Amino acid sequence: MTDQLKRAIHEAKTAKTTSNPTDKAGASSEEQNFDMSESTYKTTHTAVRKARRFAMQGLYEWLVTDRRFETTDKLGWKDNAPHDIAARTRATNAMHTVHIGYYHEMMRDIPEQIETLDALIEQHLDRKVEQLDTVEHAILLIGAYELQNRLEIPYKVVLDEAMKLNNHFGATDAHKLINAVLDKMAIDLRDLEVQADIKANRRSSQKAAAPAAQPQPQTTDETKAVTNADDTSETPTTTGKPRLSANKAIKRPRANKAQANISDYRASKKASAQGHNEAAATPTPESTAADVGLHDSNLVNSDEKSKD
Repeated sequence: MTDQLKRAIHEAKTAKTTSNPTDKAGASSEEQNFDMSESTYKTTHTAVRKARRFAMQGLYEWLVTDRRFETTDKLGWKDNAPHDIAARTRATNAMHTVHIGYYHEMMRDIPEQIETLDALIEQHLDRKVEQLDTVEHAILLIGAYELQNRLEIPYKVVLDEAMKLNNHFGATDAHKLINAVLDKMAIDLRDLEVQADIKANRRSSQKAAAPAAQPQPQTTDETKAVTNADDTSETPTTTGKPRLSANKAIKRPRANKAQANISDYRASKKASAQGHNEAAATPTPESTAADVGLHDSNLVNSDEKSKD
């Protein structure tokens, strides 16, 4: 190894050890920055549904900790903020198939609007919000938030997704309460959409019932005869073939091997019988001679008898 190569290696080592520590900090900070734009994450319907599931679990955890301490005037016990729950959830779960943007939006906005959302929910309840099950409360918060703030989501989708959350996390009969509350809330918050959907359903039902309500025309014997005549008549086309119609199906003859064999057998038997009868009717030379002799003998015998 030459001295020039040794010198180059030594300079490289010293440059590496004496580098500025702020550069390392800057590089580490750049590596820790995450791009939170929605274009880098899944935004499909399944990804949004998974975001609702994680948001429901995060809201449940927040409701039983910080929210409960706040309502019971134990503010000093609050140590589980929604953003901490979201960070811990992302660190302990595989979130590559989840709509991260919508998940963080729900975990941020729903706790901030908790008073307004609880007031909307309590309008359609026969009890206090505090008497609700925590899972039902979290599901109703997500449904109320989407009905009020996410107008691009149809209200039927909001109700359906709430039912799916209840089937996955809630009690057996909790869907009755959730469906009733969100249905009434949709009439208040999405009145135009609900009325338009009702009109569309009424219009489609009327169209379906219209053909059944039309009276059938009375058919007499003459009209039946005319219709039968029209059905039997076939309008020829330019090719000479009968015209096909939806009302009358033309039956095309099909060859039947069994019937053909039976007809051939009958014809052969008939031909053989005719040939046998003809053969019996035509006399042979020997039979004719015998018949003639017999006839002559009869004549002779008759003459002799007459002479005697």
